[in-house]
Amino acid sequence: MLAVVLSLAAAACFALGSLYVDGVSSRVGALQLVRWQMIFACLLTAAAALVLGGWRTVTADGFLWLAASSATGVMIGGLTYIAAIKTLGPRLFALFFTLSAPFALALGFLFRDETISPAQGLGVVLILAGIVLAILGPRGADGIGKMRTLGLGTALGLVTALMQALGNLTARPAMLAGTEPFTAIAIRTFLAVLFFALLLSVPRLRPTAPLALPDARRIGLSALTGMFIGMSLLMAALARGDVGIVTTLSSTTPILILPMVWTVTRRLPGPAAWAGAALAVAGTALISLA
Repeated sequence: MLAVVLSLAAAACFALGSLYVDGVSSRVGALQLVRWQMIFACLLTAAAALVLGGWRTVTADGFLWLAASSATGVMIGGLTYIAAIKTLGPRLFALFFTLSAPFALALGFLFRDETISPAQGLGVVLILAGIVLAILGPRGADGIGKMRTLGLGTALGLVTALMQALGNLTARPAMLAGTEPFTAIAIRTFLAVLFFALLLSVPRLRPTAPLALPDARRIGLSALTGMFIGMSLLMAALARGDVGIVTTLSSTTPILILPMVWTVTRRLPGPAAWAGAALAVAGTALISLA
């Protein structure tokens, strides 16, 4: 039950973090946005790990697992994420991103002998159906009519979802070994910062303008809520629950963001979006009770 609560709390933090940077990527660029998010998150989590003494919980094997998690879920997944967003648009890409849940279930079954009960399986199906309704319901998906780029976008979306699932799967052994969550995120983000810094050697990938203070403030708040708190909650959930269930619940961000958007913009989401939210709540209840 604690893993369920932690996973949903992580999804809520991811939703709040995405609201802070809504529109920022169009000004600073997606790659620049991700790079600064990693830097802020690395500083925050490293400081927290130092205060909590978390660095003592890292073993050599745990570090290697977290390095693999960073390479798959953050480095490769981060690059394909940026490319997929540009190709598909945010709403259609969000639909593909939810495929990380079934990918995680399959990987957990194949490599970690994880099983789910029929009730939990039905809960996963309901959550995924709810996410689809929530994403596609309020208005047409961005970019769906661009058939020339749909094939490339589909491939990028699938790779991103698979990398996200692999990132969670490879982080789980380190968390089971007792690695402190803030420390795990600090390691993952530090390695990602090095990777994205290396990309600066490519002239086309360098920022064209300095980061403005208002944008830096919003990126910092996004890193605090989404990557510092949200990812730490996700790591804690992975230490207590199966990869498939945790990934499914933490992918309910498109559902949880609906009331947040309503509060901020005063735009009421459509009926299909609320129907999707109801399905997701029912699915969560099934997983929790099972």
